[in-house]
Amino acid sequence: MEDSLSSSPDGARAVSSGNEQASQVHVEPGGAHFDVDPKESVIQAAWRAGYQWPTTCWGQAECGVCVMEILKGMELLNPVTKAEATRLRALSRHNAEACRLACQARVVGNGNVIVRKPGVRPRTIASPSP
Repeated sequence: MEDSLSSSPDGARAVSSGNEQASQVHVEPGGAHFDVDPKESVIQAAWRAGYQWPTTCWGQAECGVCVMEILKGMELLNPVTKAEATRLRALSRHNAEACRLACQARVVGNGNVIVRKPGVRPRTIASPSP
């Protein structure tokens, strides 16, 4: 079966294989957007797509720097793990109900997730990659 590329009315592109559509994450305010596979975290998908996402622990749920506010699509994400919940509670300046760690959140439902995370930008050649 061949993969096909389709566009939604808002211009988002998704690769489809039969009945499956790739889910996407849209990042505000920078406007980054990328496909995400259910087997990878949001931050892993961003890295794969060539974006730099703020972090200091590189996906270990230890620093909290990758925290993002979910503007739309929280129901499409995997449940919060105990480690993630602990880290979110420690980030008192954030509303844990509306936030997730990009290193722990996976898009497990089909659709678009919109998040707010300042500092996400295209990776430059000099930027370190994980």
